[in-house]
Amino acid sequence: MPISVALLLASGISGLDASAAREIFGVDRTYLADPWYDFAVHTMDDMRSCDSCRVEQVCNPEQLTSAHTVVVPALSDVRQAPPAALVGAVRDAHEAGARIVATHTGTFVLAAAGLLEGRRATTHWAHVGALAAQYPRVKVDPETPYVDEGDILTSAGQAASLDLFLHVVRLDHGTAVAKALAHRLVMPPQADAGEAHPPALSESVGEDHILTDVLSWVTQRLGSQVTVDDMAQQANVSRRTLTRHFRASTGMTPLQWLLAQRVQLAQRLLESTGLSVEQIAVRTGMGTAATLRRHFGRTVGVPPESYRRWFRSREEVGGVRPAGVPVAPRQ
Repeated sequence: MPISVALLLASGISGLDASAAREIFGVDRTYLADPWYDFAVHTMDDMRSCDSCRVEQVCNPEQLTSAHTVVVPALSDVRQAPPAALVGAVRDAHEAGARIVATHTGTFVLAAAGLLEGRRATTHWAHVGALAAQYPRVKVDPETPYVDEGDILTSAGQAASLDLFLHVVRLDHGTAVAKALAHRLVMPPQADAGEAHPPALSESVGEDHILTDVLSWVTQRLGSQVTVDDMAQQANVSRRTLTRHFRASTGMTPLQWLLAQRVQLAQRLLESTGLSVEQIAVRTGMGTAATLRRHFGRTVGVPPESYRRWFRSREEVGGVRPAGVPVAPRQ
């Protein structure tokens, strides 16, 4: 039997989120997995159509309780309490066993329904403060594109909503299907839930003066064989002390942070140059193409060659290529 997905609409919802939900769950993808999804739309007020998501079928809210998955799009104004009928419908669906997927500020609906008490959740960065202030028992995580709590899933923004929807596809149909769909939609491969993008230096170190100089020193030497001991010596602290400061400021060990910076540099070189994978491995301090492929694949989800092809295809679809960027040769 196909998994039933209910898109819950109300006045003021995000048309972009609704369109994305329909594109992922409401379009026939049986060429990827058969059966695909049984997609339906539910309205909470006098809205009876949604041009932005091209709805063919509108269902009654009472049918939500029989849905396997309920999608709650973003609301336009989080300063006002979500409609009581919307909150109640989400709560009833969850109590009936539905998996609830909230995008962007749709997280506020789940919080108002009491579904996030003591649980991790995320929302758009501009509203994380409001979410934490209004619902102090929610464990707000502003560093990850989406949070998977099993029966409750939330995303950080509209672009992250597609990441979350593809994560749901991965849960339901497997990694191969999710990657095939991402390729079909000309999207990058998806990171695992909870995998935050490494923060910028200024954001990660804050007022930690022990790390400020050493991180700047390292980023200028990513092509060299810098070790954790070298970093500790540069910071004039023990390796153990350096590790403690790294964990407190970045949430990573020194080696994890160093590898993340090297992978990010590799991504930039793949995007902006025609250097071979072997040349990029040297420039990023990875040494060999095999080492680069191993760490790049583990972090990004695909080999560097696939990432470059995806980036090039995206630029070509957009009709714009950055000035001075050559077409990368086939590897």
